Amino acid sequence: MKYKIHNAVVIGSGTMGAAIAAHLANAGVPVTLLDIVPKDAGTDKASRNKIVNNGLEAAKKSRPASFFSSDQYALVRTGNLEDDFEAAVSGADWIIEVVVENLNIKRGLMERIEAARKPGSIVSSNTSGIPLREIAAGRGEDFRKHFLGTHFFNPPRYLKLLEIIPTEDTLPEVVAFMAHFGEYRLGKGIVLCKDTPNFIGNRVAFGTGAFALHYILENGYTVDEVDALTGPLIGRPKTATFRLIDLVGIDVWDHVGRNLAPAIPHDTYAQPYLTAEKPNALIKTMIERGWLGNKTKVGFYKEVRGEDGKKEFWSLNLQTLEHEAPTKPRFDSVKAAKDVEHLGERLKILLNAEDKAAKLVQALTYQGFQYASALLPEVADTGKPIDDAVRWGFGHDYGPFETWDMLGVRETVERMKAAGFPPALWVEEMLQRGFETFYQTDNGSKVGVYDVVRGQYVPIPRPKGMILLKEQKVVSHNAGATLYDIGDGVGLVEFHTKMNALDDDIFEMVNEALHRAETEFDGLVVGSEAENFSAGANLFMVVVAAQQGMWDMLDAAVRKLQGLNMRMRYFPKPVVIAPAGLALGGGCEVTMHASRVVAAAELYIGLVELGAGVIPAGGGTKEMMRRIINPAMKTENAEVLPFLQRAFLQIGQAKVATSAEEARQMGILGPADRVVMNRSHLLTEAKKEVLHMVATGYAPPPPEKIYAAGRDMRGALQVGAFMFQAGGYITEYDAHIARKLAHILTGGELSRPQWVSEQYILDLEREAFLSLCGEEKTQARMWNLLQTGKPLRN
Repeated sequence: MKYKIHNAVVIGSGTMGAAIAAHLANAGVPVTLLDIVPKDAGTDKASRNKIVNNGLEAAKKSRPASFFSSDQYALVRTGNLEDDFEAAVSGADWIIEVVVENLNIKRGLMERIEAARKPGSIVSSNTSGIPLREIAAGRGEDFRKHFLGTHFFNPPRYLKLLEIIPTEDTLPEVVAFMAHFGEYRLGKGIVLCKDTPNFIGNRVAFGTGAFALHYILENGYTVDEVDALTGPLIGRPKTATFRLIDLVGIDVWDHVGRNLAPAIPHDTYAQPYLTAEKPNALIKTMIERGWLGNKTKVGFYKEVRGEDGKKEFWSLNLQTLEHEAPTKPRFDSVKAAKDVEHLGERLKILLNAEDKAAKLVQALTYQGFQYASALLPEVADTGKPIDDAVRWGFGHDYGPFETWDMLGVRETVERMKAAGFPPALWVEEMLQRGFETFYQTDNGSKVGVYDVVRGQYVPIPRPKGMILLKEQKVVSHNAGATLYDIGDGVGLVEFHTKMNALDDDIFEMVNEALHRAETEFDGLVVGSEAENFSAGANLFMVVVAAQQGMWDMLDAAVRKLQGLNMRMRYFPKPVVIAPAGLALGGGCEVTMHASRVVAAAELYIGLVELGAGVIPAGGGTKEMMRRIINPAMKTENAEVLPFLQRAFLQIGQAKVATSAEEARQMGILGPADRVVMNRSHLLTEAKKEVLHMVATGYAPPPPEKIYAAGRDMRGALQVGAFMFQAGGYITEYDAHIARKLAHILTGGELSRPQWVSEQYILDLEREAFLSLCGEEKTQARMWNLLQTGKPLRN
């Protein structure tokens, strides 16, 4: 049977349920969100749907945003479990249960779903730990064949992990379909789990987290010390330990831990710490005081206002239970390790040191390895699902087995034993059999992983045609960029400066790629595997050149960027830009000059130059005119002002799209540009797009004139800027920059509206950029951005 998901039902509109519904809408799936009728509801629909409507509204207002853009709202409709249940469930291809973690409630709901669902529809539970076989108990054969667990991690839009948990009755083709749908349509990293308590992600997190809390309290570490040591320093997110518990919610942390302990009486590694007196007493006291973390603004951290009115986060003294002003702990081992780039080398420094910081890192690392090894083969047959769950669900740079491989498995086993954390017996058996690493590699790529049950490496499956840059042929390389041949007549340019800031090396490499593409390639991709596409121009180079009066050099640099972008726009072969993460300023301008964009869904893109005291001068202002103003003014007797104001505000307020779909709303992406949900597939899909464009006979667009509205409209925009300044919304210098922007958007000194060449607008951009670079306040803004990362409103 071929499965499809053309519509879905999510039952439960709490934080998680509503966010799952939002993410289904992000993926283009129409979804009905259902919840109970309030006890005091009347007969009208509004009062009967009050709970579900409030849940959806909370998802719409959530920050970070659950929806890609407001366009996706239209894909979610609401209803209640009395009036709308049968109609919604009977027509759904996928029904997801996201109700309270209570087995009886879930079983009762499954009975109702079975009575209403159509044969072959997929039913899943988002339970975080209740055994799936128990939830499905008593249901009929077709239901059980199409039932499984789909455990999303919160927030579902942002956390890549999706645990899929089949039961013994789930059809293999249902599991395969849901894994494929989750990976390609929802953009998730799929971890197939056995039906064991808390599955994989939460089992690892709480088995190691409970130990961490116990060790911290027993050895007198402070909250500030722990979070300084357990974040990026050891390859974990900035939330570290206590910020993470505050984010999750101290009541949620307690609930999961209390439910897990009785479910795993056999787990002698976790039990002593899940039931330890000190951590449980601390958590109990905090809950009694209402200190639940971020949601109550007090937990292990408390939000306070300093003497200057600025927000501060005071940390909890774990002895006195009073919140105190933050401190900056300093340790010799951290000083020695912090600037070492490679995680394995950084950890080796910490694991070989003897100070207080090193002792904590040693305990957490070795116990983490011990516990991960002890979970196999109970939760999985190889270490890969654990590594994937830890990376995708908790934001670690590497999982425990990947990290262990970095440090050397055999050497680390001896250290673990000496520290009192011996690994599971199978690890030493693996070494005795001659397997020195958990992962088998070929030219730096993982091709196999050790299977504990089979006692040998098993292949790691890989999607056909998957592009990994380290496996591609290097054609040309310099300090800022590399040109690869990625096969089938396609070249790829990768940036690799700091934050992929645009500089001469990048310009030279892109130009070389275009030159080579004329004879050697059928098309090009510009993209990388880095977190961010490009944070824009090299601001340091700009401000230093401006302060030293190197105007010819600055003028040449701007002309180079403009020329490069225009060359890409009109290049005779397809140039596909594949942005992900940040694409700001010049990075946004490069993107807007592509033949086509294949963007990661999580794209943060915009023309932010106003924050640095300048205007977009690489063709960004011209492109917003072409995309926002031009289409409207091709209609006879159209009024230009609303479209002009839209472009003026978008650039003037340095707006950044918070998703690729929002970028489409803003005109940064076009209707033909593609959005790829799974970042891991971005370069692969970009290459496919080049090949598709070649196969369908790509030709560049004809040169396009730009509508310039003339001096009268410039006056209208300048009046608007004056009103903003008078109202205290912008500074006098903001208004000065805004007048420069208005000058460009309306065509400079034109006495009447007319269509002008792209080059005409590019010249206005460049002139305004250079003049602003010469201003002291612009230079102050640039230095402030470089030094603090924050815009200066001078």
